[in-house]
Amino acid sequence: MSYSLSPYLVDLAVVRGAVASGDVKLRRMIGGRFKQRLAQDDDYFADQIERGAPTRYDALRAVIDGGPFDAAPEFAFQYGYAYRMICEFHGRFLFNNHFSPFRGSWLEDVDAGLSALGITAVAVTDFMYGSGPDPLPYRELPGYGEWSAEQCAQGLAQWEASTPEQREALDPEVLEAVESCVDWMRQARAKEGYGIAGFGC
Repeated sequence: MSYSLSPYLVDLAVVRGAVASGDVKLRRMIGGRFKQRLAQDDDYFADQIERGAPTRYDALRAVIDGGPFDAAPEFAFQYGYAYRMICEFHGRFLFNNHFSPFRGSWLEDVDAGLSALGITAVAVTDFMYGSGPDPLPYRELPGYGEWSAEQCAQGLAQWEASTPEQREALDPEVLEAVESCVDWMRQARAKEGYGIAGFGC
């Protein structure tokens, strides 16, 4: 089984603020912009919806309204994907070719590469094993994590303090993935208050 990371450059305060905001206008704007995607997602998850899972739009409504959320843990994934739509609406998708698809311990390998360079402020595994903002119910997938503006700035400083010799010592594929992470952090630094919201699935 393969997985993928989906990182977004976002104002984390804005996307978090959408949760439980009751913003009907925002919900309708997202529904209009992603109308085709909503239909495709419902087709893809038709079996789960037949068993009681909310449609993607109903999940989006619950996320923006702050509930009610379906009590069945097996359907919690819909709320995570709905929150991803909020991040996509407000943010910008970042280049993820080094993380889509991936298998096995790839994220841990990249984190080891970051650590070898002295970059401890961020970790790509943050995007795979965390949960969305409260009060979203949690299911293993999609995973969710954030790199704050402060973490991105610190991570960049740590990257800049690393030496060419340290970088050359890394496996070339790991180094390319690390450099992709560095690019994400640079883009965050270029927009005041922005960070990275990442989803793993």
